[in-house]
Amino acid sequence: MALIEIKDLHASVDGKEILKGVSLTINPGEMHALMGPNGTGKSTLSNVIAGRAGYEVTSGDVLLEGRSILDMEPNERSNAGVFLAFQYPVEIPGVATSTFLKAAINAKRKFAGQKEIDAMEFLKLVKARAKELNVRDDMLKRPVNVGFSGGEKKRAEILQMALLEPKFCILDETDSGLDIDALKVVSDGVNALRSADRSFLVITHYQRLLSYIVPDFVHVFAGGRIVRSGGKELAMELEENGYAEYVDAA
Repeated sequence: MALIEIKDLHASVDGKEILKGVSLTINPGEMHALMGPNGTGKSTLSNVIAGRAGYEVTSGDVLLEGRSILDMEPNERSNAGVFLAFQYPVEIPGVATSTFLKAAINAKRKFAGQKEIDAMEFLKLVKARAKELNVRDDMLKRPVNVGFSGGEKKRAEILQMALLEPKFCILDETDSGLDIDALKVVSDGVNALRSADRSFLVITHYQRLLSYIVPDFVHVFAGGRIVRSGGKELAMELEENGYAEYVDAA
């Protein structure tokens, strides 16, 4: 069974149609990359899948392991296994990162009918994962994303992903604002989470991210839909030739 099926998805924002018939099947263990210029609807697609408010699905469906998720609340989608890493992670003043992470873990445990994680087990788990991702102890004590550099924010999100162990991970331009060193650390964290039963959709403008996170499939997004699909070599072609022909056609 496919992990994710997007079926002829149409969606609007403030009455303007943005997604114009998106169809995509992602099987367990696959890494898909969605590439395209600004303003074509890539981030809209990620927000619709995650259940962000303000987006109206006018037709089509999104299935997670054969079950429609469009009627689920965002927290229900998250607990079912959907994870979205934001292009611009939000700051949460007054809430320590470690407190936030523990609350997220316990929310998922409650959803699954499990008991809350105890303090010592959580500390051991979070420190082990943080070390793997070069997340310093002082970051865990600071408020969520407050005063974090671009690279620190993205590392913190990958740490969330590592702790929550979702089935389907969407990375919405996670390379935005990262220098090469930070990009490599984040990519290493993503690659460490690749497994036979976890799938990824990586949204990006540039091929450079895909040198570190090598996709199984690459899709060109233009005019609110996928207009071409291919293997990882398609990313190199896009880097060389740009998106003009697809934008013009759309």
